[in-house]
Amino acid sequence: MPVQAAPSLRLGPGAPAPSAVTGPAQAAPAPAPLTLTGVQNATFGTPRSSSDGNTTRVVFDLPAGVTYTLAPTFGGLRLDVAGARVLPAVTARLGPSVTEYRAGGGQVTLVTPFPLSLSDGWRASEATILGGTRVLILEFGATLAGGAGPTVKGTVLSGPPATSAAAQAALNTPLAQAQAAAQATRADDANDAPTTHGTAPGLPPGDSVVVAPVLPPAPALPGADADKPSALVGRVPGALQPGASLGAPRVGKNPGLTRMVLDLPPGSSYRIVPGGVGLRVEITGANSGAIAQTAQNVSPEVRSWRYEPTSAGLNVIFVTGTPTTPRSGWRAQLLAPSSGDRSRLAIDFSPALADLTPLSAREKVIAAVPPMSMTRGTAILALSASFVRPRVIIDPGHGGVDPGAVGSIVEKQVTLDVGLRVAGLLRAAGVDAVMTRDSDRELSRDKNTDLNMRAAMGTPGTQMYVSIHVNAMPAASVLRGYGVETWWNPNHPLSAALAQTLQQEVIAETGAFNQGLRNNRSLAVLRNSRIPAALIEIGYTSHPVDGLNLRDNNYLDRVALGIATGIRTALMTGVSASGVPLGGGVGGAGK
Repeated sequence: MPVQAAPSLRLGPGAPAPSAVTGPAQAAPAPAPLTLTGVQNATFGTPRSSSDGNTTRVVFDLPAGVTYTLAPTFGGLRLDVAGARVLPAVTARLGPSVTEYRAGGGQVTLVTPFPLSLSDGWRASEATILGGTRVLILEFGATLAGGAGPTVKGTVLSGPPATSAAAQAALNTPLAQAQAAAQATRADDANDAPTTHGTAPGLPPGDSVVVAPVLPPAPALPGADADKPSALVGRVPGALQPGASLGAPRVGKNPGLTRMVLDLPPGSSYRIVPGGVGLRVEITGANSGAIAQTAQNVSPEVRSWRYEPTSAGLNVIFVTGTPTTPRSGWRAQLLAPSSGDRSRLAIDFSPALADLTPLSAREKVIAAVPPMSMTRGTAILALSASFVRPRVIIDPGHGGVDPGAVGSIVEKQVTLDVGLRVAGLLRAAGVDAVMTRDSDRELSRDKNTDLNMRAAMGTPGTQMYVSIHVNAMPAASVLRGYGVETWWNPNHPLSAALAQTLQQEVIAETGAFNQGLRNNRSLAVLRNSRIPAALIEIGYTSHPVDGLNLRDNNYLDRVALGIATGIRTALMTGVSASGVPLGGGVGGAGK
């Protein structure tokens, strides 16, 4: 076999310097001796790493007698090691394609920001360097292919084996080191990352938290078309195979998302029925065979699955931890076979999955809003009245020196983007949309002054005040925050009704998880406004799935349309400072 070139490596703490590769790997010597307590003297860990562009290389020394298995998963690569003690360690980042390294309890996990398959996203080889040291060379990259090469002596599994209690304890080690390193890395990259963390006075909890990107983003379905909605019905190409059985679902786990894969035989068909807390997949042309009929506690997103035989085939019942609707909480795609003749019905489950299908040009409009009658004095004659466009304030949160929450996106950029879209929709419908800022700037470098200046724009003569923000959670609890919520303050009798209207319309348009309404008397932009006011949090930048929503143009289109529609609905029904419904109905509550 040809001699391999020596890899360019960055030495880890205490790691010996590598030498040039001399040739193919040699046969493994006898196992290392055991101590009297039965614990082997050999150790495994302290990898050396280097990066070339987006490709990250990780090299492990293989002690004499050590054996290992490799298991590519949707969240990275797992190594189970025998014949050596795995050194416990937690490292935040080895390179652009290895975002986290965890070791202990007999196993090593290398977390990647993209899913791995048996042949895609990684490759592995073994070599022997000068001095006789055997090494395992792992390379990771979104465009890499190859998987385990012919020199690899370890076993490659199609899925990870069960995790021992000792390994689970090691994997649950606190991420303090990882968070600090990741936060420092992002601070170097961000143009305007703040120097302090925590919640600024007058802002919702988590609003100004800078979140370390500890968790990798949820993987995309391979080969999926993001511009098409999940198909509720489908048929597998090919001739029907009478008596074909369906194996147990394959499971892929990623932070905040679980993927279930059904391998469907040719000629079979399916129908997906979401609703309540779960999903039913009705399959014809296949039966459950003799496999186990159920599994419990699959993941936080999938509580259980079970097979129910039917006269035409079987139903697969997935019970989820949160509600599903036809547009949210799940997504599915029928994918071509990766091998053999069975197509793959891949179904992702996450409460943060929303509707990302594009809006047509016809849908990106709201109906016209009629002008308001502004009566002079107490006269009620038509000649004494003038008609003006209703005015609303759109407040894109943060800006300039204040970036807001930083995670998958920078809050000040997304709030301005959405605010401009909302203003454009409203102006086209006949509304005078006034923005507190229309560029990346702050109103004042002093935070309290900035908030007061924004709130001061909500004065009589203006019908309502809508502030747009992005939410975030601390790094230790990022999976707990997702979805849309709207805040209000008892500054005005109609603020709660305005918040309710905005929340309903945005949820209806996006399918995002409904976190409901929040009431907080301390929010300065709401408390100091003299007209109906609400603050809407359009998603969580800290969540690995919801954060991707905030980077999706289709999602932002839907958020903007939902906010604009909510404002129009409020104006038409009298949920405004005047209390006069422009649609001719009865005035709003509190009048």
